[in-house]
Amino acid sequence: MVIITGAGAGIGKACALRFAKEGARVVVVDRNDKDGNAVVEQLQSTGAEALFCAADVSSETDCLGFAAAALERFGRIDVLVANAGIRVFGTVLEATEKDWDKILAVNLKGVSFSCKAVLPAMIRQKSGAMVLIGSTTAMTGRTDMPIYDAAKFGVLSLTRSLAATYGKEGIRVNAVCPSKTITDFHINTARAKGISAEQFRAGFKDYGLLGRAGEAHEVAAAVYFMAGREASFITGQYLMVDGGYSIGAKAFT
Repeated sequence: MVIITGAGAGIGKACALRFAKEGARVVVVDRNDKDGNAVVEQLQSTGAEALFCAADVSSETDCLGFAAAALERFGRIDVLVANAGIRVFGTVLEATEKDWDKILAVNLKGVSFSCKAVLPAMIRQKSGAMVLIGSTTAMTGRTDMPIYDAAKFGVLSLTRSLAATYGKEGIRVNAVCPSKTITDFHINTARAKGISAEQFRAGFKDYGLLGRAGEAHEVAAAVYFMAGREASFITGQYLMVDGGYSIGAKAFT
């Protein structure tokens, strides 16, 4: 049984589809009711068991709520994918106190609150896996989202702290770090501007070492692996899912 935050769209939705495809029962967590319910309906149409929980991860109460709903419905929590996040563009000079508070509330505190909410159940079970969604640029840096990247670096530190603290309880904690990833949002936005999906993808022909951007299902595949039995001896690690961007590529701006 897996809980995925920010599962109403993008990488979170791709993760929900992948886990459901593999037979998992899925709790879709999102602050957007329309998106979250649409994903649940899509999962259920394939025969998967799925539940939607409306929640803002910046609220500890909301996080405790989705964990309680998952336990009530499914009786246990095996996996958490802490994916929910937001972005704020601009340099440090341009960033306001409100920007910092907004980013940290969701992208760092929200991840911590999500983990805190599921930990008691995992400790009782003596088993569980958490996959926290970081970012390649937390390690490489870039020019236009320093507070986002700083928060994501905090997620990586949190990953190792949780792994160190709860490993003896049978709980594994890892991070998956995507780079530029194409989602339905990007494709739909491009189409609205008269740009086809093929043309949009072609715009990344010089990106990374593979000459393309990633796809949401590729990130979901990495998340599924890190959460699953085949990664049973992996904990406290960061997996870069970035087409080689982090080891030598043009600046990500």
